[in-house]
Amino acid sequence: MGERDGSGGGGKERKAGRGPRERRPILAGPAPTEARLHEAALNHLARFAATEAGLARVLTRRVGRWAQRAAAEGMAPEAIASIVDAGRAAALVVAKRMVAAGAVDDAAFAAARARRLSRAGRSRRAIAAHLAAKGVGGETAADTLEEAGTDEVTAALAHLRRRRQGPFDRNPPEEAEAARAARMKAMGALARAGFPREVAEAALDTDPAEAEARIIASRHG
Repeated sequence: MGERDGSGGGGKERKAGRGPRERRPILAGPAPTEARLHEAALNHLARFAATEAGLARVLTRRVGRWAQRAAAEGMAPEAIASIVDAGRAAALVVAKRMVAAGAVDDAAFAAARARRLSRAGRSRRAIAAHLAAKGVGGETAADTLEEAGTDEVTAALAHLRRRRQGPFDRNPPEEAEAARAARMKAMGALARAGFPREVAEAALDTDPAEAEARIIASRHG
């Protein structure tokens, strides 16, 4: 019998020198001028809602990414720094322009987001923190939560529903000790989610049928 060659008996041959496909570096491209950032802002807003501060952050990060790529391509640091300074200033100008044009409205953003988060079972405290992280000012956030009149008990019920606790426990323990432990566990979960004690107790004491009805009503409200 003759010796087999290294071809693997008709299998596919390996091409010498072929390793994993190398990823080509992303080119820096044109500098982030005000006009280009304006176009980037329109593209972003076509896909996502944003606040003025949030949009400015998006555009500023775009400037930062350009700077990193330009540095990797060997552009002089002094030239990069000058363009970055101008780009950051332009990002703020563009964000304000979007507000003036009505494309960005912090109050409308806050109201829509507060309603959605409340229906999803988020507490007022958690919603306020979320709005702050998105760039909504403290006064605007407070006014929004006040005007929205979010029903915290219903929000707590939505939270319990996701966790199958309280009125939504399909197999509630009958033994007093176990029932007490289950209630304390649910109370702890609601407290960590930012719900006050009185709200948590009211939600846990809600009749299962009423609890379900309140959640359904909130979704259609």
